[in-house]
Amino acid sequence: METLAKWDVRIDCAKRTVHLTAPDGQKVEVSATEPSGCLHQMEAKPMEGIRVVCKYLDVFPEELPGMPPDREVEFLIELLPGTAPIAKRQYRVAPKEQELIKENIDELLGKGFIRPSSSPWAFPDGSRRMCVDYRALNDVTIKNKYPLPRIDDLFDRLQGACVFSKIDLRSGYHQMKIRPSDIPKTAFITAFGLYEYTVMSFGLTNAPAYFMNLMNKVFMEYLDKFVVVFIDDILIYSTTEEEHEEHLRLVLRRPRDHKLYAKLSKCELRLDQVPFLGHIVSKGGIMVDPSKIERILRRFIENFSGIAKPMTSLLEKGVPFNWTKERQAAFHELKKRLTTAPVLTLPDLTKSFTVYCDASKEGLGCVPMREGKVIAYASRRLRKHEVGYPTHDLDCCACSKIRRHYLFGNKCEIYTDHKSLKYIFTQNELNMRQRRWLELIKDYDLEIHYHPGKANVVADALSEKNEPTLEQEIRNHRKTDEKIQEIREQIKLGKAPHFREDEQGTVWYKNRICVPDVDSIKKLILGEAHDTAYSIHPGGTKMYHDVKERLRWYGMKRAVARICRGRTSRPAGLLQPLKIPQWKWEEISMDFIVGLPGTRKGYNSIWVVVDRLTMVAHFIPVNTTYSGARGSRFTSRFGSELHDSLDSKLRFGTAYHPRTDGRTERTNQILEDMLRACAIQYGTGWD
Repeated sequence: METLAKWDVRIDCAKRTVHLTAPDGQKVEVSATEPSGCLHQMEAKPMEGIRVVCKYLDVFPEELPGMPPDREVEFLIELLPGTAPIAKRQYRVAPKEQELIKENIDELLGKGFIRPSSSPWAFPDGSRRMCVDYRALNDVTIKNKYPLPRIDDLFDRLQGACVFSKIDLRSGYHQMKIRPSDIPKTAFITAFGLYEYTVMSFGLTNAPAYFMNLMNKVFMEYLDKFVVVFIDDILIYSTTEEEHEEHLRLVLRRPRDHKLYAKLSKCELRLDQVPFLGHIVSKGGIMVDPSKIERILRRFIENFSGIAKPMTSLLEKGVPFNWTKERQAAFHELKKRLTTAPVLTLPDLTKSFTVYCDASKEGLGCVPMREGKVIAYASRRLRKHEVGYPTHDLDCCACSKIRRHYLFGNKCEIYTDHKSLKYIFTQNELNMRQRRWLELIKDYDLEIHYHPGKANVVADALSEKNEPTLEQEIRNHRKTDEKIQEIREQIKLGKAPHFREDEQGTVWYKNRICVPDVDSIKKLILGEAHDTAYSIHPGGTKMYHDVKERLRWYGMKRAVARICRGRTSRPAGLLQPLKIPQWKWEEISMDFIVGLPGTRKGYNSIWVVVDRLTMVAHFIPVNTTYSGARGSRFTSRFGSELHDSLDSKLRFGTAYHPRTDGRTERTNQILEDMLRACAIQYGTGWD
């Protein structure tokens, strides 16, 4: 009560206002605002916030007091050499807009922010907000390269914060002077005369860079400790209420010292969550601001690159701009995904990351996670020069190029479905592209683990192509099928009582979809009905009834009978089994496994020798150009005389019939499986 009496606090519930009177006599009125869609869940703490504000009432005036003071940063307009003054004609505006322009001019003249001008420069004023059209001036202005911070980097600083305050400057641009020699360049023309700005104006190309420079100088000692700044938006974050109160006092002291002023009605003080740069920031993470759902943000949308592919293809060189139904559908799908976007956790740079990455011929996908919670979704389409890369290189590209700033300087574990990538650090032979990426990967403290493709669904969904559904395939081919076109005509004439066409153009017979006469679609349907784990190879009758329940095409029963008959019985060939030997090593079979990668010792094949009685096998690495069971080393004159001298006989298997020597072929298969497993597990040569 003492505080209320000291500040002469008066609360008007009917008007929803609070009146404060400072000891020096200055009065402040705080009006309630209607909560926006992004604030309906925020729990404000007004009394604590007002108590801090009352000590810095001079930072929150109702209006800017006048011309800003001289600052260490002054706005400059540097033009390209040889630029002549530019004069544009005045825009025509409606009478009501003329009144609004007149009010704005009178207000700006009264504050000294503009003055009458006789400059040879002239630009048309804008509309309702008095934003001058400076596009012609911007084209000849040398761009200031002062960097603006990345928004996602600002969010990364908020890890661990629980209490937030947001301060928004009042007409921030009008709080910076323009260099006197550059004032005439800002001249704008209206029906009431020619005027020029003495303070920085909206619409000037370098205004954000200069103002960002000023804000960084003002809050330099607090940046990334408990303050982040983006142009005129200031966010204070703390872990506790007590700590936040001290941070708030320190931050408010800086605008007072530099005579910068904020707008109290747009500030949010001591909240559990605040709106900041189109997002909602809270201790639980960041999410999309529901009041900004018209903006499409890649960070929150899984498989963004795949969904946006019809639209991003318009950015390619030489592609005419043609907004098709497919692109409109992609646009609506992005908006739909955004309304249900997940909450992303904030990265804790003191803990390790887990990254799931994947690549396909459509794009790259990567999902950094911490403790099972997603930090961000990252995906992009392949560029033209990347389309021809092998899968191994694409996976390496996904590891080295996506979300690098999260991995640098932090322990991370990368999971990929390409097992050979696990041994990239120990491989001896790499191409130039792989070596370049390996240099990037070595900058990280990481471990690469194998994750089977079926289990790596997180990143796999971001990189893979969206396959059309069966109904979409049927719909796409309906115009090329003569019988379906004939049925559609009969439906329009009312002569097909059992047929109907839905809104998407699919033709139905009662409750069954009419399938066009396309072999690929029929093959897909029959394969799904016969070979999948759900169907378990049914007989012809059951399979026909299963397919007939949902689909219809001419000749269905004949096609089902053909596929079932072909799978149950195959034409048998002439079988002549070899006699069983009486003694071990009495008869042996020989074969060669060829086509293997060369080893350091120069081997490229394996000579397989198997005892036909005991099945004992010997494997000998060799260097050979052997090309078949009837190779020249056996059929040549030298080979024949060699075996005659050894008193051994050769028996050749039937050409193109490996079952003649089935035991050796089975031994070869086991050996190949073992070699493949060892090479993947240990990453060394097969010899």
